[in-house]
Amino acid sequence: MDDVDLALVRLLQRDARRTNKDLADAVGIAQSTCLERVRALRAQGVIRGWHADVDPGAIGRPLRAMISVRLRPKTTASVRAFQQEMIGAPEVVAVWTVTGADDFLVEVATEDVGHLRDFVLDHVTGRSEVVDARTSLVYDQVRVWEIPPGEQLKAPPNPRPSPPGTPRRSAP
Repeated sequence: MDDVDLALVRLLQRDARRTNKDLADAVGIAQSTCLERVRALRAQGVIRGWHADVDPGAIGRPLRAMISVRLRPKTTASVRAFQQEMIGAPEVVAVWTVTGADDFLVEVATEDVGHLRDFVLDHVTGRSEVVDARTSLVYDQVRVWEIPPGEQLKAPPNPRPSPPGTPRRSAP
């Protein structure tokens, strides 16, 4: 990725609805070039998709919670089965497989405490491989929508290696 690709990613993270013309003007390239670059970023998996950020409360699911889950035995089959059941449930917003004391963090959005309780009992603690589950209510969420590039993308490319026996110069 070069500086133009990084600029396109940054702009699209801020507003994915920008027109191709607006993007091209903002980074100083032709519209056709811009379209091809955005398509390439999508094909490379840099841009994974486009979506609307929906307020769960506005669609009748104001209660948000994070559920920490541990499985035993932790096998590939049990991990995949748990992930699939969770992601298939309409209450689930996201599932993270994590390291540490827990195996998963499951984010849910429900209508009320009763629905949250039913979800936890029916879909989480009711599973024989779940040995621990802790639910934390979410009071508020602040999210960063723009992810800056990693250091390897910010650094200038490495110079060509010197031929063997050439003395090295130290960087200033």
